[in-house]
Amino acid sequence: MQVWKEFQEKNKDRFLNELLEMLRIPSVSADCRHKEDIKKCAQMVKQRLLEAGADKADLHETGGHPVVYGEKIIDKKLPTVLVYGHYDVQPPDPLELWHSGPFDPVIKDGRIYARGACDDKGQFYMHVKAFETMSKTHTLSCNVKFIIEGEEEVGSENLEAFVRENKDLLKADIVLISDTSMISMEHPSIETGLRGLAYMEVEVTGPDRDLHSGVYGGAVANPATILCKMIASLHDENNHITISGFYDKVVNLSDAERKALNEVPFDEKEYKKDLGVKTLWGEKGYTTLERTGIRPTVEVNGIWSGYTGEGAKTVLPAKAHAKISMRLVPDQKSADIEKLFTEYFKSLAPDYVTVKVIPVHGGEAAVTPTDSVAYKAAEKAIETTFGKKPIPTRGGGSIPIVALFEEVLNVKSVLFGFGLDNDNLHSPNEKYDLFNFYKGIETIPYFHKYFAEMKA
Repeated sequence: MQVWKEFQEKNKDRFLNELLEMLRIPSVSADCRHKEDIKKCAQMVKQRLLEAGADKADLHETGGHPVVYGEKIIDKKLPTVLVYGHYDVQPPDPLELWHSGPFDPVIKDGRIYARGACDDKGQFYMHVKAFETMSKTHTLSCNVKFIIEGEEEVGSENLEAFVRENKDLLKADIVLISDTSMISMEHPSIETGLRGLAYMEVEVTGPDRDLHSGVYGGAVANPATILCKMIASLHDENNHITISGFYDKVVNLSDAERKALNEVPFDEKEYKKDLGVKTLWGEKGYTTLERTGIRPTVEVNGIWSGYTGEGAKTVLPAKAHAKISMRLVPDQKSADIEKLFTEYFKSLAPDYVTVKVIPVHGGEAAVTPTDSVAYKAAEKAIETTFGKKPIPTRGGGSIPIVALFEEVLNVKSVLFGFGLDNDNLHSPNEKYDLFNFYKGIETIPYFHKYFAEMKA
């Protein structure tokens, strides 16, 4: 609509400056030193919702970081869209690999570089500005609610309790989430599924203290060596996961579904070049798109032991640690996988070490229907602004709240992301293209328009 276009063009610089201001706040949920930054960011989100036209916006305290809730109810007979996002971000480490400060956003070659630029401040803020566009031009066609949390990057530990306690407050017809990606701006897409997650920490202990590696080396088992052997045992020669029972509940796609998935535009040569690798790796018998979308995985996210400071210290360490995550697919359940992993990993340990396995957090896989009114509204909205129909894809990441919304609120989600896979999420030099940011603001109002029309 012309009125939306005019409003967005007139205010585009302000939209960007507001996002940059938010990106300067180091709202790292995993680091307790940033507790005040988290609170500051939550306050800013609340204020921006009110300025955009929300009738009310509040901070709801939880057992951890606050949830920001806002709403504008124009007519209870109209459909209600619940927008979900998160204002917390990943730790920026390793800092030395950033080209610029992670919380000092810079714009270079049409891209915003900063921690949280895409995941998820830039993406949820598109919805705030799209909402402002509709609110200020008096063209809202749906009631709108926002739930913007501050713990997504640490497993949304307290969000479930908030959702269960506020079912009436959060009642909606659809959840709209922009925390996912498209194939490209030339090939717009909508993710129709997400993998679940089981995240574990393991500790292997040998002697009761660090030992001199010359005096004791060769006589006492090194926990770091044993841990590496145990981790290596999690995959066989075909890169198939060896955990007993791990695949028992995996839903396998039909040949036709696999064929459709692999028709998505994918340039393996460009993929390898972008990642800086010579060869790809993965489970035998599956393509890259299948490995990252419809197959479960086990990955080491961090490993440490002994002396890692400058220079040399010849120790045989007492302990070795690792953080291990498993991406899950329907119908695997995170609690079941945690149990299977714990039992199997402990069974790998020889009797000269002891092993502790600590579940950190988990979430369930989710599949969103492509024949729903909401999906068709999203499809039509993208077709309107991009000039072509979006391709349905499967996402490799996890957003545990999707399954929770379905269970508790009995409402489906549409994954309306405008990021790109190469936006360096969780890595140094995270980025978000200005084109994507503005395209999202342009497209989202059309979803509301088409959703209201199709629901009428």
